[in-house]
Parts: sequence; structure tokens; C-alpha cells
Amino acid sequence: MPTHVKRAFKYRFYPTDAQAAELLRTFGCVRKVYNLALAARTEAWARQERVGYGARSAMLTAWKKTEELAYLNEVSSVPLQQCLRHLQSAFANFFGKRAGYPRFKSRKKSRRSVEYTASGFRFREGRLTLAKMSEPLAITWSRPLPRGVSPSTVTVSQDAAGRWFVSLLVQDPAVKPLPATDTAVGIDVGLTHLLTLSTGEKIPNPRHEHRDRGRLALAQRRLARKAKGDGANRAKARRKVARIHARITDRRRDHLHRVTTRLVRENQTLVIEDLSVRNLVRNRKLARAISDAAWAEFRGMLAYKAAWYGREVIVIDRFFPSSKLCSHCGSIAAAMPLGVRTWTCGCGTVHDRDVNAAKNLLAAGLAVTACGVGVRPQRESFRTGRSAMKQEARQREP
Repeated sequence: MPTHVKRAFKYRFYPTDAQAAELLRTFGCVRKVYNLALAARTEAWARQERVGYGARSAMLTAWKKTEELAYLNEVSSVPLQQCLRHLQSAFANFFGKRAGYPRFKSRKKSRRSVEYTASGFRFREGRLTLAKMSEPLAITWSRPLPRGVSPSTVTVSQDAAGRWFVSLLVQDPAVKPLPATDTAVGIDVGLTHLLTLSTGEKIPNPRHEHRDRGRLALAQRRLARKAKGDGANRAKARRKVARIHARITDRRRDHLHRVTTRLVRENQTLVIEDLSVRNLVRNRKLARAISDAAWAEFRGMLAYKAAWYGREVIVIDRFFPSSKLCSHCGSIAAAMPLGVRTWTCGCGTVHDRDVNAAKNLLAAGLAVTACGVGVRPQRESFRTGRSAMKQEARQREP
């Protein structure tokens, strides 16, 4: 583990009219350069030629000298160079089979974001000034930065609701491994309850999207009635929908941060199941509830916080029959429909479906720790003809 963990601190800020205009202009230039570089790389690939970062950087210099693209000189060159590096990373992920082929950026649909390295900003005494700007940003410091650190990169973004954010990447000396404990927990995700732990505790599912569904539906209907195009009324209605989505996302992320931080602090070993959320959301009846639960985001948070604090996350194979397996005697039930929330094993043990699944995950995780191998017991005996026995939504949406 590195001496200091790199950590991003995100804050909201309120730009002046001149700063907003400069940033919007930078967004447009970054999008243009990214699309030009992607088109050049795609055309070269069709000719079976390689175009690396150095060649694209030379292209950028040539583009700036043309009359058609001379406006690229009006913004800082740092974000333009960074977008070329991001494109290089996108292709690396593609060739490494970690992502699909890079896509062109859209003015309306793509995320508005630019990144500045150390040469593109000045940070002194808590005041951040970006290149091409004379005044520092009016940042709302909702939490303090670690004392004595300076950001290595700064990312400025604007969300669909029109809010401005700045993210500062710093080395955080406060993130250190926690004292080791002997506690371990199995975690079963669900819909009625967000998480069920092997201890028997059930963490409620706040259902943030479900709570705001009425307001969201009303705003979406009003947007649908607006004439399509770039009119002011449609833009205003679109921002209202985006603000509701932003409210839902913020509350969901805050809740997941609280839950994952608590679990990592309290347990040395955390055992979860390798669910394929992408496949699960194909269930049209449960897709909305599964997306609202944000299982993938929960897993991501749990993983990086465990790495920060010296904890271990064990992921059990998705075909492991955690719900059907009796945690007392080890026998497997013949069938387990989603509507069955409690069941009685042949040995006489009465199980809560989710608590039993969490206990089985914990036992499987401890077996992985002891043996160092994955867990796929009796795989063919319980698949019952389906490609993913455990690709089920844990509880029906209310």
C-alpha cells in the first residue's frame, strides 16, 4: 500500500459570468479536439496504422494553426492535452478488453468535464485560480483539505442540473490502515432491505428514486410537452428534471458512503456476491428498483475503501446457491421462488432467506481465505437450466 493514498475532494463552486463563459468555451474545445483525435485514430486504424499520443499531440499543434480551428488557441492548452491522454487511456482499456470502443462526445449528452494539471492552475492559501482566469473560483469548502497538501490535478465539471463542481486530487496522509480485527461479515444485497448481514442485521433500502417518483414523473411529462429543439422553455424543463435526478443521486451516494464506511471500519473481512447488475437490469419489472439500489456502486465503494484501510473484500461466484443452501446442515433445497422469504429445511431449521444467504456467503468467504480458491460447489446440480441461477432480484419491488 502506498505511503499516502490519492484522494479526490469534490466541492461546489459558483463561477462569475466571465468564468462560466471561459469554462463553457473550454468544454467545447475539449470536445472538439477529442472527436477530431478519435476520428483520426479510427481512420488510421482502418489503414492499419498506429497513431499514438505523440502523433495526436502534433496534430493538435497543426489544428491550432488552421484558420478553421484557430479558436482552440483561446483556451488553456492543458485541458486539450489532457483529453488526448484520456483518449489514449480509453483505447488502452479497449485493447485490454476492459471497455468498448471509444465513442464520440455529444454536445448535449456527454458529461461536461475538463482536467487541469499543475501547470494549468494556481493553488495558494485555499484559493484556486485556473489558467486564463484572473480571479479565483468561489468555492464552497464543505470540508477541509488535508493540511499542507497541494492538488496534483483539478477537474472542473458541470452536471445536467447546471451545478458547477471542482474536484481536487491530493495525497491524503490521513488515510491509513485500520487496526486489524478478527471480525468478518457476509453481505447479501436486496431490494426490500438494501443489505442483509450474516449477523442478522438488515439495513433498510431508502428507495430514493421511489420516494421522488411522483415529482420526477410530473417534471418529465412537462418536458415531453415542450416543443423539441433548443428553446428556452424546453431547456428550463430539462433542468428541472435534471435537478430531481441530481437530488436522488446525491442522497443515494451519501447513504452508500455512510454504510460502506461503517462496514469497513467494523470488519476485517467482507464477503459479497459477484452479481452481474448489467444482466439483472434486463428484467423490465425490477430494473428500476435494482438501479435505485445501486448495487454496483455499493460494491465499488466497498472495494476502494477496503483497499484504503487494509481490509479484505472476498467476492463469491455468482452461481453459488447462497439462498437455497441450508447454513445449518448444508443441504440444498430443490426450488426457491422469489416469493419465498422464509423456508424450512429438512433438518427442521427455519431460515430467513436473506439472513441464510448472508451466512452462507460468509462461510464460503472464510473457505476462500483458508483454501485460496473460488467457490463453485455442485455447480451443475443447481443450475436448473438457467445461465445464472443467482441472477435473480432478491425481493420483489413493493
